[in-house]
Amino acid sequence: MAGVEQITVEADEASMRLDRWFKVHYPGLGFGHLQKLLRSGQVRVSGSRAKADTRLEAGQIIRVPPLEVDRKGDAPVTARTMRGQDDGEVLKKMLLYEDESVYVFNKPAGLAVQGGSGVVRHIDDMLEAFRNKKGEKPRLVHRLDRDTAGVLVVARSRLAAMKLAEAFRGRDARKYYWALVKGVPRKREDKISTWLVKEQTPDGDRMRVAAHGEKGADHAVSYYRVVEQAGQNLSWLEMEPHTGRTHQLRVHAAHLGCPIIGDPKYFEADTNWDFPGGMQNRLHLLARRIVIPHPKHGVIDVTAPMPPHMRQSWNLLGFEEASAGEDN
Repeated sequence: MAGVEQITVEADEASMRLDRWFKVHYPGLGFGHLQKLLRSGQVRVSGSRAKADTRLEAGQIIRVPPLEVDRKGDAPVTARTMRGQDDGEVLKKMLLYEDESVYVFNKPAGLAVQGGSGVVRHIDDMLEAFRNKKGEKPRLVHRLDRDTAGVLVVARSRLAAMKLAEAFRGRDARKYYWALVKGVPRKREDKISTWLVKEQTPDGDRMRVAAHGEKGADHAVSYYRVVEQAGQNLSWLEMEPHTGRTHQLRVHAAHLGCPIIGDPKYFEADTNWDFPGGMQNRLHLLARRIVIPHPKHGVIDVTAPMPPHMRQSWNLLGFEEASAGEDN
């Protein structure tokens, strides 16, 4: 689902009815919903109001407001749409970047990176479909939580894996995440520095903030800044982990008093807080961008689009992606 779009009518679409044009481009949009958009003036043709039976002319511009359906052919890979497709086909659709040394995938929320209890499909296993002629299987060099969407780097050779792993260990890789959180942090930007320790719970491993020197605790450092906010109820954070601890950003957001929306482990809302209407109760955390030295030359700099559930929330709140200012 995208924001407001301005789409040009193609030459072969001349004389097509407007409702038919929407049926072709947005097959999931119901006629009743389209009628409401037309009556309210949200859909316009070259700046003017239109009706369902309006005949289009080549070159006209159709204004399409945010919709809860995707354009035909643009549907992103999700854990649901993957069903019935073979691993190689799915991985190709997830590709954001590739060269002789590296693959960068857009991992959908809900797809595990590695196997575990109750996991029937995961990327590490799917990579068997990408074995090369020498029999080499691409190698994972970092991880994302199962419910976190976004940029995942995979090495295509043993040498590339060594170089990339070294970059991650040496903290030469810069990772930028987007999160939608409850409330607004007291400071607009800051550093979060804590010690984290892993605990076993009936629901699996869970991290908690620990005291310095506590047995098994590791130092964790993250940076954040507030990009936009919706009153005092919700805010959009850009977060950058300096270390790579399990669930680090999720724990640090909760430590700020601003847990990530839809986080099943670390979101503990008070009884007076209601989940925002129109939003999906899913983890709103995206591995948005990674900048890392290439194993052979230059730098890899790749950005992932927002998953559908986060796009829906951004549209609902009126957040604009340009507000993040990602050119630095």
